[in-house]
Amino acid sequence: MPEIQNLVGFALLALGMVLTPGPNMIYLISRSICQGPAAGLVSLGGVALGFVFYMVFAALGITALLLAVPFAYDALRFAGALYLLYLGWQAVRPGGRSPFQVRDLPKDGPRKLFLMGLVTNLLNPKVAVLYLSLLPQFIRLEQGDVLLQSLVFGSLQIMISVTVLIAVTAGSIAAFLAGRPLFMLVQRWLMSTVLASLAVSMAAEARR
Repeated sequence: MPEIQNLVGFALLALGMVLTPGPNMIYLISRSICQGPAAGLVSLGGVALGFVFYMVFAALGITALLLAVPFAYDALRFAGALYLLYLGWQAVRPGGRSPFQVRDLPKDGPRKLFLMGLVTNLLNPKVAVLYLSLLPQFIRLEQGDVLLQSLVFGSLQIMISVTVLIAVTAGSIAAFLAGRPLFMLVQRWLMSTVLASLAVSMAAEARR
């Protein structure tokens, strides 16, 4: 089983990434405001299923990769650090957008809402990098079964992400935050700082 400090570190990473601008957050908040909280929650069901797909397939792939190619661990770590820096820059660059900036969407039925949530998540590069590049950096071979560790971390990420996304789609909080430009600015800079700090920490760990 993973150590507590690794679980806490990964939990903070998962929280930071779910709060940064990205397809899932923007789609769910826009859907919730345009069509109501119920539509947002149905869409969230599809997003959650996408997380499960990534968790299972990535866990199987990570297990095989780390056991077969030991140096891949550091390669993934450097790639993950670079991507976190990229996400941090995207959050604060001129013209960057907050997830609470809403875009208009047509009204769709439950089946399409669910499928669109699933597709949005499966095509989300943030989720792909989280599972394929960042998650392996928290796995320790000496802690036992790599597959089990991967599933534990994946389950933790899903729990955190779904909880946060429920909070911003299930009620008036999305509309409230959408009308607060100062909060959007603070949120972007805060998440950028967190992601940049994590990137530096990961790169330093890889050099050791």
